[in-house]
Amino acid sequence: MGSDLLQRLAEKSITKEELLKAVECDFKLLPLVITGVASSKARVRYGCASVLVDLSAKHPGKLYPHMDFFISLLDSKHRILVWNAMAIIANLCAVDVDKKFDAIFDKYYALLNDEYMVTVANVVGNSAKISRAKPYLVPRITAELLRGDEISTSPHLTEECKRVIAEKAIESFNHFFDLMAAREKAKVRSFVKKHANSSRASLRKEAELFLRRWSS
Repeated sequence: MGSDLLQRLAEKSITKEELLKAVECDFKLLPLVITGVASSKARVRYGCASVLVDLSAKHPGKLYPHMDFFISLLDSKHRILVWNAMAIIANLCAVDVDKKFDAIFDKYYALLNDEYMVTVANVVGNSAKISRAKPYLVPRITAELLRGDEISTSPHLTEECKRVIAEKAIESFNHFFDLMAAREKAKVRSFVKKHANSSRASLRKEAELFLRRWSS
């Protein structure tokens, strides 16, 4: 196993799960998987990226030396790679001793202005993990997520999409509300209350559950 791994992935003679286990057994294979992200073959490109997402969650310290590469993927022309990079970067925040995320905070949260709902939802969804890893960023992260109602619509981000994003924001707030100062908590409660009567049933339920949990 080694140089032929990516070829086997392309030929479907090895699964993403098997590739993941191979790297976990020998992290010298990690650079090969990172190289695979640049493959012209979609199966290899996205297969390797998916494996890297899983590895970043389980072994963030092993992937942290490559954080600059993952940051560069935020500019990829392939949206799926951008989404994968966003998840990996969020996972690596747990070991980010050099505060590399802090340096790209504005770049990361600028993706809230993306025209695609999935991109925006990924920023919002990853925010809880980033907040737990970097509690000193909670005020800034909270302020960014509270801008959700101001997001511009597009053919790929409708008013209904904005309600999905609001629901995602409340889910995230639920995971780091305890880290907020009183001022942030008041603003978040106000945001959630605005959606308590939403036409979207799941958003309404999420808001109600949040307000019940954090009533005092």
